[in-house]
Amino acid sequence: MFRVRRVTTTRAGGMSRPPFATFNLGDHVGDDPAAVAANRRRLATATGLGAGGIVWMNQTHSTRVELVDHGGQTVDATDGVVTTTPSLGLAVVTADCVPVLMADARHGVIAAVHAGRVGAAGGIVARAVQVMVDAGARAEDISVLLGPAVSGRNYEVPAEMADEVERALPGSRTTTARGTPGLDLRAGIAAQLRTLGITAIDVDPRCTVDDPALFSHRRDAPTGRLASVIWLEPAS
Repeated sequence: MFRVRRVTTTRAGGMSRPPFATFNLGDHVGDDPAAVAANRRRLATATGLGAGGIVWMNQTHSTRVELVDHGGQTVDATDGVVTTTPSLGLAVVTADCVPVLMADARHGVIAAVHAGRVGAAGGIVARAVQVMVDAGARAEDISVLLGPAVSGRNYEVPAEMADEVERALPGSRTTTARGTPGLDLRAGIAAQLRTLGITAIDVDPRCTVDDPALFSHRRDAPTGRLASVIWLEPAS
């Protein structure tokens, strides 16, 4: 049995200058690489994972999920990572997309997933669950946190796009605060997880567009990225 640790950062406490101020963890948004590296070191220290203790991803809105066993690496062209290695942090960076952190504490399997519109509709979350199960997890033992993301009230899309995503990810289509077609990806992902036998689902209520303490690409582009990190600790 393991203890699951999950952390999501905010904008505050880093080294990046505007428009990435200040705790930007994304290395692909045009920020000073030295500032991003310093911010990532600060996160590694604050979490106790230390240098080389976190796995990052070069996210591409794909449905690719990789099984990893060591830190200090950035996995290329991947939007989900899974591990059975204790004290190894898995990180996903977002600024409106959904960070999905999943754990089977009983069997010691965790995952971090970047679920934007394309990846979520393409099945990235279900794919990550399958990789977890293949690594020894059981669906009924998996708990999930859907982190801060753009809410349905602020995610306006064309009606045709809303319909397309709804067909692929039922439960996603919604109406925005303006009365226009919109998407609530967290609602769609939660519905999908329940069809997979996962019922322990928590949703962070924060909307990245509404909350100035969070990065939002829709609100502020160009801007930085939040990091959501998950890892396992042996139960005491």
